[in-house]
Amino acid sequence: MTGSVMLEVFVLAVLPALVAVAAVSDLLTMTIPNRLVLAVTAAFAVAAPVAGLSPAEIGLHLAAGALVLAIGMALFIPGWIGGGDAKLAGALALWLGFTPLLEWFVLFALFGGALTFAMLWYRGVPLPARLVGVDWLARLHRPTSGVPYGVALAAGTLLLLPGTDWFRFLT
Repeated sequence: MTGSVMLEVFVLAVLPALVAVAAVSDLLTMTIPNRLVLAVTAAFAVAAPVAGLSPAEIGLHLAAGALVLAIGMALFIPGWIGGGDAKLAGALALWLGFTPLLEWFVLFALFGGALTFAMLWYRGVPLPARLVGVDWLARLHRPTSGVPYGVALAAGTLLLLPGTDWFRFLT
């Protein structure tokens, strides 16, 4: 497999698939497995040199990931977000680097706000009897349950991804 084909596979298939799996996992189980976050990180470790990122550029991506992870952990400590969300955000920021971070924050904040309002509405209406036995729907319906913010992270990432340098590397 040539480098450009491998990069296409990682940018067009592997990363989006991992992001989608993280969203679905968070929605269904309210967890984002560590192995999934590690897979996102490992995929970057493979894709970055193939894309021709210099050691300095890779260092900036690492710094962006570390910064977002630190912010995520600061938000996790008081319970404002889940630990899996914080770790996933750090791994995704590793892919993005500093350039699109502000736009990414805005996107996933908007998706997160919409998701939160949708969850409030969902929890405010009675759950139909035929759905009470569906564990993940019943869990999401409980007012004490959190918001699967991994869904918002995934939506913001997938929407932003085509405008990142990764797609420039593909041409």
